[in-house]
Amino acid sequence: MATEANSDVARRLAKFPPTIWGTSFASFSLKDSEIESYTIQVEELKEEVKDMLMQSNTKGITENIEFVNLLCRLGVPHHFETVIEQHLNLIFSSLPDFLKENECDLYTVALLFRVLRQHRHKVPCDVFNKFKDNNGEFNSDVVSDVKGLLSLYEASALSVHGEDILDETLAFTKLHLETLSAQVSPHLQNQINNALLCPVHYGMERFQALLYISIYEEDDSKNEILLKFAKLDFNRLQLLYREELAVVSRWWEDMDLAGKLTYARDRIVEVYVWALGCIVDPKLVMSRELVAKYTQLAMTVDDTYDAYGTIEETRLFTAAFDRCSIDGIDELPEYMQHLYKAILSLFEETENEEASYKTLYAEEMFKELTRADLQEAEWFNSGYVPTFDEYLHNALITTTGELLTSAFFLGLKDVGMKEIIWVRQAPIIVKSAKLFARLFDDVASHVEEQKRGDCPSSVECYMNEFGVSKETAYVEIKKMLANAWKDINEEYMNSSRVSTTVLDYFLNFARMANFVYKIRDAYTYSTHLKFYVSKLFLEPLPV
Repeated sequence: MATEANSDVARRLAKFPPTIWGTSFASFSLKDSEIESYTIQVEELKEEVKDMLMQSNTKGITENIEFVNLLCRLGVPHHFETVIEQHLNLIFSSLPDFLKENECDLYTVALLFRVLRQHRHKVPCDVFNKFKDNNGEFNSDVVSDVKGLLSLYEASALSVHGEDILDETLAFTKLHLETLSAQVSPHLQNQINNALLCPVHYGMERFQALLYISIYEEDDSKNEILLKFAKLDFNRLQLLYREELAVVSRWWEDMDLAGKLTYARDRIVEVYVWALGCIVDPKLVMSRELVAKYTQLAMTVDDTYDAYGTIEETRLFTAAFDRCSIDGIDELPEYMQHLYKAILSLFEETENEEASYKTLYAEEMFKELTRADLQEAEWFNSGYVPTFDEYLHNALITTTGELLTSAFFLGLKDVGMKEIIWVRQAPIIVKSAKLFARLFDDVASHVEEQKRGDCPSSVECYMNEFGVSKETAYVEIKKMLANAWKDINEEYMNSSRVSTTVLDYFLNFARMANFVYKIRDAYTYSTHLKFYVSKLFLEPLPV
């Protein structure tokens, strides 16, 4: 017999802001004629752009790396992945001789360093030694080289542990770029300000592409064909991504979980933005849709444990869900039954008969999440403040990193047990990406969560264990964030056990944490993402 939620029970109602989008995206319908028109135009220009790429290779390494960088910054490298990889392999193998035989300027060396590292080629940081004097200081002429400083600043985001020169470079370039920003042309000033706000290596790829298209359009030396190609492709993908958003929005609307569980965050649009940021490849449609669906349901579970359910109810839900069977539903309050059915329905929807172990992996990760959410609820209920390490051990699960990885894998045909085992072994890039997301979220949402009376976050745990102020805890956690990013960079370049597609997912997972939690928890206060949603899905570029 189903139990009812007791209306007399005092509940921690978080009063999250309502969705700012309603069901507007659910009604979108892709017009075949519109997408066909863009596709035809893109295909017509694609061969011309490919010819330009091939010609850049014949002109030399500098021209080649600049053109590859252009394609990447404009958001169109997916059209030329194989050719770009071939070109970069050749550049990397010939780089030592090239740098020895040519007097390359700072801009070129930093560009080579960044682009090659972003494509998993570990260029040594000592390539920058030539720009320093005998005292280890940068040469005086570097300070006035704005283009070189900007290129060097962007390169410093690719640092790994032990590269002191890049740590020095980051502080040095940032200081001088902030000063020089007011002294340069509006075009260059725009580039500097965007970089200082978010270096390209830290950014969400689709939005970085949009930003750079607007910058490139103002460049006097721009290639009109390449610019048109980038705009057309952006508009084509905008339609395709909006159609995906419509699919997941209709799924969410049909389920009506937002109407039944009004205490929880209704953020299907925002979680699709997360999925798009983590999985950029246009071909990986199913993975994006599944990650969005799993994220929304995981968020609803989190809000149930954090912001509504009593400790007795959350214990019941965890125990019932551990059996992962509809038979356990009668033990739950009616409101929890809706959530329970929704999750089981998603498992049925995503059942993979050819690789049932993938579905089992997703189920186990959801069970693991509910147990971790319950642990936080138990801590809160007892008034216990865990140690920092205790908190992190549990919080690396509640960040949903591995649950969403299971959803990502469900949508990939060429990923199997090998990759699941790799993730379960907690390699550095996986652990660091989850750590980065967890700590970034904690710092961004700290004030609001404590006002709501949530379980202690990493900030409280650090303050309590080490007897320090909130400000000191922030400083120390930000150091951990910087170290986690270096770990991600290192593993991204060195790992050979899984494909670049899988590594890209974890790199982008960290990038999206930076994107969503940069200023405030934009999942909760979603007006912070409204501008980006409009630009990414609603406003085509004029061609």
